[in-house]
Amino acid sequence: MAASRRLIEDFLAEKRLAVIGVSRNPRHFSRRLFAELLRRGYDAVPVNPKAEQIEGLPCYPQVGQIQPPPAAALLMTPARASAQAVEECAQAGIRKVWLYRAVGRGAVSPAAAALCEARGMEAVVGLCPYMFLPGSSPVHRIHGWILKLGGSYPGP
Repeated sequence: MAASRRLIEDFLAEKRLAVIGVSRNPRHFSRRLFAELLRRGYDAVPVNPKAEQIEGLPCYPQVGQIQPPPAAALLMTPARASAQAVEECAQAGIRKVWLYRAVGRGAVSPAAAALCEARGMEAVVGLCPYMFLPGSSPVHRIHGWILKLGGSYPGP
Protein backbone atom coordinates (compact mmCIF):
# COMPACT_ATOMS: atom_id res chain seq x y z
CA MET A 1 0.00 0.00 0.00
CA ALA A 2 2.02 2.98 -1.28
CA ALA A 3 1.30 6.43 0.07
CA SER A 4 0.19 9.07 -2.39
CA ARG A 5 0.39 12.83 -2.06
CA ARG A 6 -3.41 12.93 -2.07
CA LEU A 7 -3.61 10.59 0.95
CA ILE A 8 -0.97 12.62 2.77
CA GLU A 9 -2.67 15.94 2.02
CA ASP A 10 -6.08 14.54 3.03
CA PHE A 11 -4.62 13.29 6.30
CA LEU A 12 -2.90 16.59 7.09
CA ALA A 13 -6.10 18.50 6.23
CA GLU A 14 -7.77 16.91 9.26
CA LYS A 15 -7.28 19.35 12.10
CA ARG A 16 -8.34 16.96 14.91
CA LEU A 17 -6.21 13.86 15.17
CA ALA A 18 -5.09 11.32 17.73
CA VAL A 19 -1.38 10.75 18.20
CA ILE A 20 -1.16 7.17 19.42
CA GLY A 21 2.02 6.19 21.20
CA VAL A 22 3.25 9.70 21.96
CA SER A 23 6.01 9.33 24.55
CA ARG A 24 6.06 10.55 28.14
CA ASN A 25 9.70 11.54 27.53
CA PRO A 26 9.75 15.22 26.45
CA ARG A 27 12.93 14.61 24.41
CA HIS A 28 11.47 11.74 22.39
CA PHE A 29 10.86 12.40 18.69
CA SER A 30 7.13 11.62 19.07
CA ARG A 31 6.83 14.41 21.65
CA ARG A 32 8.60 16.89 19.40
CA LEU A 33 6.28 16.01 16.51
CA PHE A 34 3.24 16.19 18.82
CA ALA A 35 4.29 19.66 20.05
CA GLU A 36 4.86 20.78 16.45
CA LEU A 37 1.35 19.68 15.47
CA LEU A 38 -0.06 21.71 18.38
CA ARG A 39 2.07 24.72 17.40
CA ARG A 40 0.63 24.52 13.88
CA GLY A 41 -2.95 24.64 15.19
CA TYR A 42 -3.85 20.97 15.10
CA ASP A 43 -6.18 19.68 17.80
CA ALA A 44 -3.80 16.81 18.52
CA VAL A 45 -5.03 14.39 21.17
CA PRO A 46 -2.40 12.27 22.97
CA VAL A 47 -2.96 8.53 23.43
CA ASN A 48 -0.68 6.63 25.80
CA PRO A 49 -1.98 4.22 28.46
CA LYS A 50 0.97 5.08 30.74
CA ALA A 51 0.48 8.86 30.82
CA GLU A 52 -2.13 11.12 32.39
CA GLN A 53 -1.02 14.28 30.57
CA ILE A 54 1.16 15.12 27.60
CA GLU A 55 2.11 18.75 26.89
CA GLY A 56 -0.48 19.79 29.50
CA LEU A 57 -3.33 17.98 27.73
CA PRO A 58 -5.29 15.03 29.10
CA CYS A 59 -3.88 11.80 27.71
CA TYR A 60 -6.18 8.92 26.84
CA PRO A 61 -5.30 5.26 27.41
CA GLN A 62 -7.19 4.19 24.26
CA VAL A 63 -8.25 6.03 21.14
CA GLY A 64 -11.85 4.85 21.55
CA GLN A 65 -12.20 6.95 24.71
CA ILE A 66 -11.68 10.27 22.93
CA GLN A 67 -14.86 12.34 22.61
CA PRO A 68 -15.64 13.61 20.12
CA PRO A 69 -13.63 11.06 18.18
CA PRO A 70 -10.93 12.37 15.86
CA ALA A 71 -11.17 11.73 12.13
CA ALA A 72 -7.53 10.66 11.85
CA ALA A 73 -4.79 8.99 13.88
CA LEU A 74 -1.01 9.17 13.65
CA LEU A 75 0.48 5.95 15.00
CA MET A 76 3.88 6.32 16.63
CA THR A 77 3.73 2.98 18.38
CA PRO A 78 6.29 0.21 18.10
CA ALA A 79 5.56 -1.96 15.05
CA ARG A 80 4.53 -4.86 17.31
CA ALA A 81 1.66 -2.74 18.72
CA SER A 82 0.45 -1.10 15.52
CA ALA A 83 -2.04 -3.75 14.35
CA GLN A 84 -3.89 -3.53 17.68
CA ALA A 85 -3.86 0.27 17.44
CA VAL A 86 -5.27 0.11 13.89
CA GLU A 87 -8.06 -2.20 15.11
CA GLU A 88 -8.88 0.24 17.92
CA CYS A 89 -8.99 3.07 15.38
CA ALA A 90 -11.37 1.07 13.17
CA GLN A 91 -13.64 0.35 16.15
CA ALA A 92 -13.62 4.06 17.04
CA GLY A 93 -14.69 5.00 13.49
CA ILE A 94 -11.37 6.55 12.52
CA ARG A 95 -10.96 6.18 8.76
CA LYS A 96 -7.58 7.87 8.22
CA VAL A 97 -4.40 6.39 9.68
CA TRP A 98 -0.72 7.22 9.32
CA LEU A 99 1.75 4.49 10.30
CA TYR A 100 4.80 6.61 11.09
CA ARG A 101 8.29 5.67 9.95
CA ALA A 102 11.43 7.72 9.40
CA VAL A 103 14.22 5.24 10.06
CA GLY A 104 13.81 1.63 11.10
CA ARG A 105 10.34 0.11 11.16
CA GLY A 106 8.58 2.80 13.18
CA ALA A 107 4.91 1.87 13.49
CA VAL A 108 4.89 -0.03 10.19
CA SER A 109 4.07 -3.72 10.25
CA PRO A 110 2.67 -5.93 7.49
CA ALA A 111 -0.22 -6.90 9.80
CA ALA A 112 -1.15 -3.27 10.48
CA ALA A 113 -0.99 -2.34 6.78
CA ALA A 114 -3.13 -5.35 5.84
CA LEU A 115 -5.64 -4.49 8.55
CA CYS A 116 -5.95 -0.93 7.24
CA GLU A 117 -6.74 -2.31 3.81
CA ALA A 118 -9.17 -4.93 5.15
CA ARG A 119 -11.05 -2.27 7.15
CA GLY A 120 -11.21 0.11 4.18
CA MET A 121 -9.14 2.76 5.90
CA GLU A 122 -7.15 5.44 4.11
CA ALA A 123 -3.60 4.73 5.24
CA VAL A 124 -0.26 6.42 4.84
CA VAL A 125 2.13 3.54 5.47
CA GLY A 126 5.58 4.78 6.40
CA LEU A 127 7.11 8.22 5.98
CA CYS A 128 7.43 11.08 8.45
CA PRO A 129 4.81 13.86 8.57
CA TYR A 130 7.53 16.49 9.05
CA MET A 131 8.53 16.00 5.39
CA PHE A 132 5.11 17.27 4.30
CA LEU A 133 4.51 20.10 6.78
CA PRO A 134 5.18 23.44 5.11
CA GLY A 135 8.25 25.23 6.40
CA SER A 136 9.78 22.22 8.14
CA SER A 137 13.47 22.41 9.00
CA PRO A 138 16.11 21.59 6.38
CA VAL A 139 16.80 18.14 7.84
CA HIS A 140 13.24 17.07 7.01
CA ARG A 141 13.44 18.52 3.50
CA ILE A 142 16.73 16.65 3.00
CA HIS A 143 15.00 13.44 4.13
CA GLY A 144 12.37 14.01 1.44
CA TRP A 145 15.04 14.78 -1.16
CA ILE A 146 16.83 11.49 -0.35
CA LEU A 147 13.57 9.61 -0.86
CA LYS A 148 13.07 11.39 -4.19
CA LEU A 149 16.54 10.31 -5.31
CA GLY A 150 15.73 6.73 -4.35
CA GLY A 151 12.37 6.83 -6.13
CA SER A 152 10.30 6.23 -3.00
CA TYR A 153 8.89 9.73 -2.48
CA PRO A 154 5.10 9.68 -2.89
CA GLY A 155 3.69 10.70 -6.22
CA PRO A 156 0.24 12.05 -7.06
